[in-house]
Amino acid sequence: MSGIIQLLARCVRDRAAITAVVVGVLGVGIPGCTSDPREGYSFQSAHSEEIKTVAVEIFENDTFSSGLEAQLAEAIGRELMRSTRWRVTSTRYADTVLAGTITNSDMRALSSDQQTGLVNEMAVRMTVDFDWRDNRSGKALVSRRSFTAMDTFVPAIRTGERLETGQASTVDALAKSIVAELRSSW
Repeated sequence: MSGIIQLLARCVRDRAAITAVVVGVLGVGIPGCTSDPREGYSFQSAHSEEIKTVAVEIFENDTFSSGLEAQLAEAIGRELMRSTRWRVTSTRYADTVLAGTITNSDMRALSSDQQTGLVNEMAVRMTVDFDWRDNRSGKALVSRRSFTAMDTFVPAIRTGERLETGQASTVDALAKSIVAELRSSW
């Protein structure tokens, strides 16, 4: 019986020590956070609180790869809803408008099979120019030229991923990068 009491006493002491460590770590970590992302670590959004809605226009497409413009607009809309508090709406009702042009879409082989010479891995690269404007004032909030994203796919015989797979993953990567550029200035 006394062994059980000693075991219980040790557990209580261990819990108290763990609690003290956790409280100490939180006490040190919390003062390091700030309400303004420009002043250090913050739990606040890096996206402007003044903006409530964004319109994403279908980008112009100057490439021979048709359909990328609609995929990109849809991917940007999904990413905005996923990672910001902004709502995606029509141009008429939006606080801001995102528009642009897909200027380049190309592929290049990254690796090939040494025995057959067939491509094992390919990269799809897309380049866009885009402008994000305040619909209320007409002021340009963000303007980027030759903004590029790239992703890979594996067309090798064993996996047989299609070109569309590589394009879709590149469109998603580009959408994430574009939305990340819409942050408030640091």
